[in-house]
Amino acid sequence: MEPVDNRNTKTILVLGGATEGYELARVLNHKQGVHVVSSLAGRTSKPRAPCGEVRSGGFGGSEGLALYLRECSIAAVIDATHPFASVMGWNAARACAAVGVPLLRLERPAWRPQAGDLWTEVEGWDDAVTVLDSGAKRVLLAVGRKELEPFVGLDHIWFLIRSVDAPEPTKVFAQADVLLARGPFTLEGETKLLQNHRIDTIVCKNSGGTATDAKLSAARNLGVRVVIKKRPQRPEVPVVETVEQVQSWVDQVL
Repeated sequence: MEPVDNRNTKTILVLGGATEGYELARVLNHKQGVHVVSSLAGRTSKPRAPCGEVRSGGFGGSEGLALYLRECSIAAVIDATHPFASVMGWNAARACAAVGVPLLRLERPAWRPQAGDLWTEVEGWDDAVTVLDSGAKRVLLAVGRKELEPFVGLDHIWFLIRSVDAPEPTKVFAQADVLLARGPFTLEGETKLLQNHRIDTIVCKNSGGTATDAKLSAARNLGVRVVIKKRPQRPEVPVVETVEQVQSWVDQVL
């Protein structure tokens, strides 16, 4: 990307990936005096294009990102990556600190267990495997196509693997079906899915938000167990939960 040749226009880099990043790009793209560049990791084959300029692929770690910030005269960075994209979060914190560029994290609130939920919270997938090995028979596996490896050896369990893109063919399960689907999902649809496939356990990440939370409500209503991975540790940076709060921050920074 070439630096914007207008001293009255400031370029904001949005590290996208989460649903909120698309809404943020749309809002900022219509803001006077702001040029928006959305960076996508490129992990899905056909990602939805956000408003404004789009950059796809990695930066080359924190040093590569710092170089990009300097070369493109980035005025501010907003980390709107997925709650589990922890590497990018740390790289952004290091790069912005090195260059002196303001950084804000836009992060949706995590899901919280409610009355009637049968949750087992785990730190990692090895812990989830241990939980499943102790009694699960039919599992909805909604962890993303790149994180299936730890579950491959559970030959006595049938899996319904749900992901946006097809899993890598090297991941061979003894008993599994693949369902390609992208949220948002409805409570009615998730209830039917769990009932039709006789699911007794769901494995997922604590992504938060409303696009995929219907499975948790359906599980609560049906008495289905949920094995849910906790969010990874993030760097200490300013954090907001809404696009509106980001807009206020941008006004202050610029």
